[in-house]
Amino acid sequence: MKKEDIHFGDWQRMLLGDVPGGFYWEVVLRIAVIYLILMVSMRLMGKRMASQLSRNEMIAMVSLAAAIGVPLQAPDRGILAAVIIAAVVIFIQQTMARLATRNQRLESITQGNLSILITDSRLDLPQMEITGITREKAFSQLRSHGIRHLGEVKRLYFEADGSFTLILNNDGRPGLSILPEADPEFIRQSCRASELLVCRRCGHPFAVTDSACRNCGSDEHIHAVQ
Repeated sequence: MKKEDIHFGDWQRMLLGDVPGGFYWEVVLRIAVIYLILMVSMRLMGKRMASQLSRNEMIAMVSLAAAIGVPLQAPDRGILAAVIIAAVVIFIQQTMARLATRNQRLESITQGNLSILITDSRLDLPQMEITGITREKAFSQLRSHGIRHLGEVKRLYFEADGSFTLILNNDGRPGLSILPEADPEFIRQSCRASELLVCRRCGHPFAVTDSACRNCGSDEHIHAVQ
């Protein structure tokens, strides 16, 4: 389209485009066929495609989305190309899935590994830096499970698919409060201070004789809560 053909107020061009009206009946048929292609493709790629996606599955989904866009909108493009692309995507995704089940190293390369963000009520700060998970992100995840301090947490796993798995600590130990400092009234209602000192940064026990945390090197400490 030439630039002189574009001007503000050309509502027919803006709403209907430069295609004949009959093309919109064709669009109905095209979207029905594309919908069927996607439904069959998702079914062939397994139940995981209906849950939280892995990296390979996300790539497959994006590839399918890219494949359907052109034949839906361009009258001069046929649907066969989308069918071929969908078939190739399914083949690659299924092949990678089979190979990954047989080769753990390949699975780690393509899917990633889990990371341990909290171990025995203590933040693993180097691992959190690698994964890009901040303290507040981890704390908000714990708060969503009703956790109020790190003493309640045995393990927090950051899974390869991006989800979190929480394992509780049942020994009732005190720990670093994860409640927002901006809500002191709720903190007073929910927790009480203990005699145990912990690192303000990672939650590791802090001895009175320590000049810095033995886990992260921070010199800030605070009373744990329970």
